[in-house]
Amino acid sequence: MSNLTAIPRVVISHAPTALEHMPQLSKVLNRNLYVKRDDCTGLAGGGNKTRKLEYLVAAAIAANADTLITVGGLQSNHARQTAAAAAKFGLHCELVLEDVKGTPKLDYYQNGNMLLDNILGAKIHQVPDDLDSNQYTDTLIKQLISEGKKPYLIPVGGSNEIGSLGYVQCAQEIVSQIKQQAVELDHIVLATGSAGTQAGLLAGLILAGIDIPVLGICVSRPAAEQVALVTALLERTLVLLGLDKNLAKGKVFANGDYYGEGYGIATQAMIEAVTLCAQHEGLILDPVYTGKGMAGMIDLCRNNTFPEGSNLLFVHTGGSQGLFAYQEIFNPS
Repeated sequence: MSNLTAIPRVVISHAPTALEHMPQLSKVLNRNLYVKRDDCTGLAGGGNKTRKLEYLVAAAIAANADTLITVGGLQSNHARQTAAAAAKFGLHCELVLEDVKGTPKLDYYQNGNMLLDNILGAKIHQVPDDLDSNQYTDTLIKQLISEGKKPYLIPVGGSNEIGSLGYVQCAQEIVSQIKQQAVELDHIVLATGSAGTQAGLLAGLILAGIDIPVLGICVSRPAAEQVALVTALLERTLVLLGLDKNLAKGKVFANGDYYGEGYGIATQAMIEAVTLCAQHEGLILDPVYTGKGMAGMIDLCRNNTFPEGSNLLFVHTGGSQGLFAYQEIFNPS
């Protein structure tokens, strides 16, 4: 018996999110393509971090915290959703944000997620290039404690074993929806970064006794490093659920061919994927995660890694708010 129901959770997300067929893109790629709409989880525009925050905020409340702290890039979707969750539960929010080299700069500092972070009332700490963000965060926590605050640190991307439980929940939704819709999936594909979404999905599928391969398209590091990161988190998540960590063996797959020069740096394949989904499905992706994840899935269809007629589910992890920081990439003057 799993421990999932015994672990504290607050309800934030608009769940279950839809699992939809993508008819036009399916015609273009000659595959049966579906999308799990986790861009529609509801919190300040939605995204995958909302599910993770249901468990992380519950843990913060249980610890009597009055302040949420998290770390990320300036255009972090996770930071935006953390700020929104803090507002919803009457907590303060401190965001420790780093610049990302190689990203377009015209709108990067004020628009997109940065605009929303400010509107949501978060206090933003922009870490100088020559300073380590973890070191900065440690100092900030000590300062807040000295001021009488009770801070709770949420890791990058909300990706620890507590946050991953949000995607154990999502896996349960997917299993239920494919049964209802009589869809037999050959593969689940998603963008993989801080590892919590992929690890949680895999833990949820293992818990359900369902063996569907999950391929993570890397957005920030080579495949071997990503597999190691996801595997370690999957093992810890399985242990938290009261399952054998050895069930993680042979479950984690990643492809590092599509992240380009690095995290948040645009690629032509990403631009094509964002445009293709917008113009064939009315589906808005983001430049950092889902755009690169979809670029990978499209290419793997075109080169027949996924054979014709395959049933593929793409997990849309949100982030379209970040598009507004990248308008010069999509509207070059």
